[in-house]
Parts: sequence; C-alpha cells; structure tokens
Amino acid sequence: MTGRIHSFETFGTVDGPGTRFVVFMQGCPMRCKYCHNPDTWDFGGGKEYSAEEVAHNILRYKSYLSNGGVTVSGGEPLAQSEFVYELFSALKPHGLHTAIDTSGITFDKTDPQCVGRQQKLLGVTDLYLLDIKHIDDGAHKSLTGFSNSRVLDFAKFLSDNGKDIWIRHVLADGITDSDEYLYTLKNFINSLKTVRAVEVLPYHSMGEVKYEKLGVPYPLKGAKPPAADRIENARKILTLTR
Repeated sequence: MTGRIHSFETFGTVDGPGTRFVVFMQGCPMRCKYCHNPDTWDFGGGKEYSAEEVAHNILRYKSYLSNGGVTVSGGEPLAQSEFVYELFSALKPHGLHTAIDTSGITFDKTDPQCVGRQQKLLGVTDLYLLDIKHIDDGAHKSLTGFSNSRVLDFAKFLSDNGKDIWIRHVLADGITDSDEYLYTLKNFINSLKTVRAVEVLPYHSMGEVKYEKLGVPYPLKGAKPPAADRIENARKILTLTR
C-alpha cells in the first residue's frame, strides 16, 4: 500500500498530545478560504511512499515520542484512509499513540464501503483531531465549497463508536467568530459523548506567501487576526463544561 505524502515533521508539538511525528498527506477536496497549506490540495502532488517505508522512518524516532506519538494530517488524510490504516497497523505493535487530524469531509454515512473503511481505521486510531470549519451549513459552503453535513455526521460517528475527539475551530474575524455561531457550535459539541478538548485556533495569514508562489489569489487578502478579546470570548464559550 502506498500513499501520496506532502511532507514530514519529526518534532511536532501542536498536533495532538506530547511530542509527535507528523505525516502530512497530499490532497484535499476542500478549498478553505483561510487554508495555509494550498500546496497540499493537489492529489497528484507530493511523493509516493509505502506504508512500510514511512513506519520505518517513524520508528527511528520512537524514543523521542514516548510522551506523544504519531499524527497523520494533511491535506485530508481520510482521502487515503487505507494507507493510514496500514501505517497505523504497523506502528501500534510498537506502543505508539496514533492520531488523525481531519475535517471528516470524505465521510459518507450512506456508503457501506466508506463506513467499513472508517470502522476498520477506528481500531488502530487513538484520537481524532476534528476540524469543524463552520457550524452553519450555508456559511460552511461559502468558506470551504462544501456542506458541513458530512463533517457533523463524522463527529457523531466517532462519538457513537466511543473514539476520543479533540475539536479544532479556526476563529476568523467576521466569518466564524460571532457569538451566535459559537453557541451553536457549543451545543453541537455538547451533544457528543467523547470530546476531550476544544481548541480555538486564531486565524493567521502566514500561508499567503504560498498562494503567491502558486499563482493563486488569496481569498482573505487584507484580513486581520481576531482581537485578543474575541479569542478569549470564543475560548470561554467553547470550554467543555461536563
């Protein structure tokens, strides 16, 4: 089994608990306006690796990962879920904690084959970092090009199957930061049984230079990061209460 990979990070500290080896998969169907990795969109980009090759590379760093583990991010890793399954299956016998950073956008609860692939992956994945881009469906379509129905379905699927979830939410001024949206998101989070943490990620424009290099217009040209009080407000609203 091979997968297309954009890059690796051997000492990640923001993609799950502890120090982590991060695998950035290549390819993503969404076009989030604030995406800071447009170079991961193209499914034909990156470099092809076998799961065995990647596992061997990761295990060289095993001693540094004892308090952390391995996170597969993207791009959209669930677009290559069979590769991720094979990779994690090779790593779990070595005692490494495994996590997936996903938007859940490829999940289709009406497709038995898709559900079956994700059921299989649950068995070798310890934690899901689930990016909920926008809780309002229309605003989600405007922001990403897609409905959020599959994202919310995937969150429920993980909860119903008892898998630990960290919710991640990018706070963008005038897009995702209204109290109405934040309280609606909080109510949805509270409907899930296995959310262990909620992370508010303030919007930044550090990826803008990548758009320039790719010759792609930056959708949020001139947008500013949210003010400190709005960040604090979002974190207060979304703090887990159970």
